[in-house]
Amino acid sequence: MQDRRAWLLLSALLLMLGLAFQGTRGLWSPDEGRFTGGAVQMLDSGHWLVPRYSPDQPNLSKPPIAYWAIAASVAVFGHDTWAVRLPYALAYLLTALLVGLIAREWLGPRAWLAALVYGLALGPFLTANIVSTDVPLTLFETLAMLGYVRAEFAGDAGARGRWALLMWAGFGLAFLTKGPPGLLPLLAAIPYSVRRGGWRGFGRLCTLPGLALFLLIGGGWYLAVMLREPGAAHDFLYREVYERIFTATQQRNPQWYGGFVVYLPFLLLGTLPWWPALTRAARAAWRDGWTQSDPRLLLWLWVLLPLLVFFLARSRLPLYVLPLLVPLALLAAIELAARIDLARRRQQAALALWVLLLLLVKGGAALYAHSANDERALAARLRSVTAARPYAALMFVEDIGTAYQREQRTPWGLNLYLRRPVYAVAWGMPADRARLCGTLDARGALLVVADRGVATAVQGALRGCAARVEPLGTLHHARLLWAAPAGGR
Repeated sequence: MQDRRAWLLLSALLLMLGLAFQGTRGLWSPDEGRFTGGAVQMLDSGHWLVPRYSPDQPNLSKPPIAYWAIAASVAVFGHDTWAVRLPYALAYLLTALLVGLIAREWLGPRAWLAALVYGLALGPFLTANIVSTDVPLTLFETLAMLGYVRAEFAGDAGARGRWALLMWAGFGLAFLTKGPPGLLPLLAAIPYSVRRGGWRGFGRLCTLPGLALFLLIGGGWYLAVMLREPGAAHDFLYREVYERIFTATQQRNPQWYGGFVVYLPFLLLGTLPWWPALTRAARAAWRDGWTQSDPRLLLWLWVLLPLLVFFLARSRLPLYVLPLLVPLALLAAIELAARIDLARRRQQAALALWVLLLLLVKGGAALYAHSANDERALAARLRSVTAARPYAALMFVEDIGTAYQREQRTPWGLNLYLRRPVYAVAWGMPADRARLCGTLDARGALLVVADRGVATAVQGALRGCAARVEPLGTLHHARLLWAAPAGGR
């Protein structure tokens, strides 16, 4: 009964933390706008298979789970940022609870402590407010590792097989969230199982039903898209795997020292306030190494081997290592199990103070942190400038020369606020320029936001499409143009 009460109180606390200030901040480009714009595009078109930047432009940079979650939430709760961020608050809560279920194997009735450690760590708490693939990826990787841990320590073959099915289902969902990075925990699971039972140890988990389930969940969408979209295989294998690992094309901290600059600060700040416990765990690991006791060896392998891959890959962003906060939380909880007693007034006061501090940080960031890439603020500016001119779609024409720059610089999330599709043209790409007249014909009146350096050329190109063009003023570095077919309204 006390165990159930602890879990209910913990769930209520984490749900409150996850939902606090969740709709206060607008969408920030590029990532939040891109995922939200793609999700709204799914709702508007009714086509949920292929994510799209705009009706004529597929977006195959990520698998669909993040888009599906946002689209489903917006469909139920409406077109606002609270609905967009709701799946992330729920993923934060569910991940914490799964961490606690993993810890049952080692902490028994005090497993709730691991969920508390994860939920109150600064990294998971703050990222519950960020639209990305990494929050749901962490959820599904944790689900997979719950299945792995239970299967690895199962007492009979039947239980092992059932938990292995959960493991492969979790990895399938992780693969459907972000592709190959979703399989990184296997780098820990394989050597750990081999150490305990030889190659047959892990082989017992590679059941045919489990592998088939993984292929169905994780691979079915990829196959369907490759059959439907020409060039999809190239995007999946070259742009999203080869370029990210081996090239600096995306300019995401590719320097040799990039991992130290990007990942270590996030891991240090993200594990607050549990540094003392993790310091003790690290000292024990340094002392015992490969011979350290269960489950610490598994947890350190789960941290260090994926981290090595992140350091070697040349595309690096802080949230990539968010899933590593799960094994770090478990390590901290194991260290704290004999030290935490929430019946003590001092510990209750410390817990309450930390929760209050978390709420102040999140509330302050939501209310007072401002970004030049805030798409809600941009939408308000556009409404004020274009109130007298109706238009059916927005088109951003940017003085750039690559598809990647176009994807990064366009505020796709305006679709949520303005309820109109967003198109983008990289003026340095002739194939993009050729889309100008076709989009105008398909959509009718357009609000064109053109970089100042190419605005005159864009205006001339629109007139070449037999369009009426009217200047509407300027906005930051761009000129606003209203364009419509000459025979239209």
